[in-house]
Amino acid sequence: MIYEMKKKDVEMKKQWEGFTSGNWRHVIDVRNFIQKNVTPYEGDDSFLEGISERTEKVWNRCKELLKEEIDKGILDVETKVVSGIDNFKPGYIDKENEVIVGLQTDAPLKRIVNLYGGTRMAEQALEQYGYELDPEVKKSFSEYRKTHNEGVFDAYPKRTKIARHNGLLTGLPDAYGRGRIIGDYRRVALYGVDYLIEQKKEDLSHADGSMTENIIRLREELNEQIRALKEMKSMAAKYGVDISEPAVNAKEAVQFLYMAYLAGIKENNGAATSLGRTSSFLDIYIQRDLERGLLTEKDAQELMDQFVIKLRLVRHLRTPEYNELFGGDPTWVTEAIGGISIKGSPLVTKNSFRILHTLTNMGTAPEPNLTVLWSQKLPQGFKEYCAKMSIETDSIQYENDDVMRPIYGDDYAIACCVSAMTVGKQMQFFGARANIAKSLLYAINGGRDELSGEIVVPDIETMDDEVLDFAKVMASYKKVMSYVAELYVDTMNVIHYMHDKYAYEASQMALHDTYLERLTAFGVAGLSVAADSLSAIKFAGVKPIRNEEGIAIDFEILGDFPKYGNDDDSVDDLAVEVVKYFSSELKKHPMYRNAKHTLSALTITSNVMYGKKTGNTPDGRKHGEPLAPGANPMHGRDENGALASLNSVAKIPYRNVCQDGVSNTWSILPRALGKDKEQRIANLVSILDGYFVQSAHHLNVNVMDKAILEAALAHPEEYPTLTIRVSGYAVNFVRLSREQQIEVIERTFHDAI
Repeated sequence: MIYEMKKKDVEMKKQWEGFTSGNWRHVIDVRNFIQKNVTPYEGDDSFLEGISERTEKVWNRCKELLKEEIDKGILDVETKVVSGIDNFKPGYIDKENEVIVGLQTDAPLKRIVNLYGGTRMAEQALEQYGYELDPEVKKSFSEYRKTHNEGVFDAYPKRTKIARHNGLLTGLPDAYGRGRIIGDYRRVALYGVDYLIEQKKEDLSHADGSMTENIIRLREELNEQIRALKEMKSMAAKYGVDISEPAVNAKEAVQFLYMAYLAGIKENNGAATSLGRTSSFLDIYIQRDLERGLLTEKDAQELMDQFVIKLRLVRHLRTPEYNELFGGDPTWVTEAIGGISIKGSPLVTKNSFRILHTLTNMGTAPEPNLTVLWSQKLPQGFKEYCAKMSIETDSIQYENDDVMRPIYGDDYAIACCVSAMTVGKQMQFFGARANIAKSLLYAINGGRDELSGEIVVPDIETMDDEVLDFAKVMASYKKVMSYVAELYVDTMNVIHYMHDKYAYEASQMALHDTYLERLTAFGVAGLSVAADSLSAIKFAGVKPIRNEEGIAIDFEILGDFPKYGNDDDSVDDLAVEVVKYFSSELKKHPMYRNAKHTLSALTITSNVMYGKKTGNTPDGRKHGEPLAPGANPMHGRDENGALASLNSVAKIPYRNVCQDGVSNTWSILPRALGKDKEQRIANLVSILDGYFVQSAHHLNVNVMDKAILEAALAHPEEYPTLTIRVSGYAVNFVRLSREQQIEVIERTFHDAI
């Protein structure tokens, strides 16, 4: 629902002088503002400037703190004050030299305790680092307030608890913030908070009539959003920043946008605290100031460098279990860069270059999670610059704008790793993933867990064939997946009902349209193991080796079989069949708040943990060995070169099937790309074009020698900033656990195209 600006609001045009008018002056419409005012750039990177003296001083202080953090595990935690938008005194890194100000707490890298997800979870997170929760704070939350985690476990049915315990459903956000909510932080810069409050009050006045459950909930949430906007304004004021009115210039635009984002990461500990699609929006303000002579190119780069410094310092307090799932301390401050408009014109600006250039000015870093929206129509200069930065830094991921734009329009962004949504008009219920490799074992073992022996999936017939029959296995497998799909939907409904009730993200939701579309992000792990196992059963023959209880605990493979990742349709089609079936089964079951079902093939680093929870599989993988990350082929099985591996993954359908994303982490040796820098850049551009023209969705790119990782494993102190893409996000290699590091090293590093 959209309401017209009141007449008095048009008086704000003083801040908008120099901007082309449009619908954005009368209703909240950031996209229209961008379309009317963006200045596409089709040149190369020759205009870029180096780091400023002020930024260098700030960043040098940060590097000292980051080294200390790596040495200690975490730098510090605030244990007496809980998370909240306006709960902390202002904090600075180097106040004299900071151009963009604002920290999560009163000191850089000092973490927040969030108790709204669960008190015990927070205590476990503190204990691993030698901290203790303040007794008075603990008492308040233990005796007087119910948490999200408590609500979830009150409502969980027994079948969910069993599936969770046995590792069939894992990584569920039932004890931490769900994330995947991208506030349209640009609105604060363009309109100011006072106008946003006024619009929410207008929406509240219309949310009247019979007090049904939906209306009651809407009214409560709108009031929470209004309070959050007021707290955002108060928090910013403590830094001497007045965000009540629109930004006057580029510096204010960056600062206001960051204050809006800062409110979100102060309030909640979402698994993914993505930034959105901000660089070309900010370019409009920078370009206006450049034309007015108020900024130099050096000044413009300084703004983006200092903005990115703040984003690099985002931290949340996590439990040991969380760190096992999502290794390397990620926050997924994902920024979507580039792309093409619906009309076909590039949305690449000089600021698209500037934000990537921060990797040069301040060195490689995993955050923000820089994500290039790739299109065949991107300017060649930008394509080549992206390829160059990938080769030099291993810090960039790519997603197919030509696939996503027809679904989400040209003002969408990426949440977490690979998940698209229209900014300010959609949000997402996140739900980790189901282990479809383990599900296949349940199909063979009558629904019993291969490790615990417990019945997890009821009414599944145990197979007693000496050699597994493919048709029987597939029929049973689909029966298991049908059960898992229904259970998964039920579990997600419980989680997000309780999250809205006990851990609502008021500041982020205040920067959305009141009436928005909700998406639900389901996920699968073990796709390549499932595909290869089915291939072995179908083409080679597989004899189960059973224990005394009749459970297949190992398998004898009788011949060779096609393996996923070699551009062989006979096995790749099996992978496609699995995701198509599971996606269709999910959609049979209604979602909380009428959310739309989406599915991903994405594991983060949880593929290591999943391997521990999954017994021996019919493809020859042994219990404890990691599953492949995301939609990747299993380690070392993609033997026909880099392009064949890419071609296999490209077959996994995105639209209407894996529409939450198809994650592919791809590593290649530098020499395989070419003899020199120019050749490597040209070849990487051609590979990206060739991959995405097949409607492939996502690609992490690592261009490095495996020997570097092996050296970092042996001597971590010498590689503190070594960055590598792991699965939809980048990480400092040394922040991974040793077993996660080993798994990364064991992946395929292609030595030939």
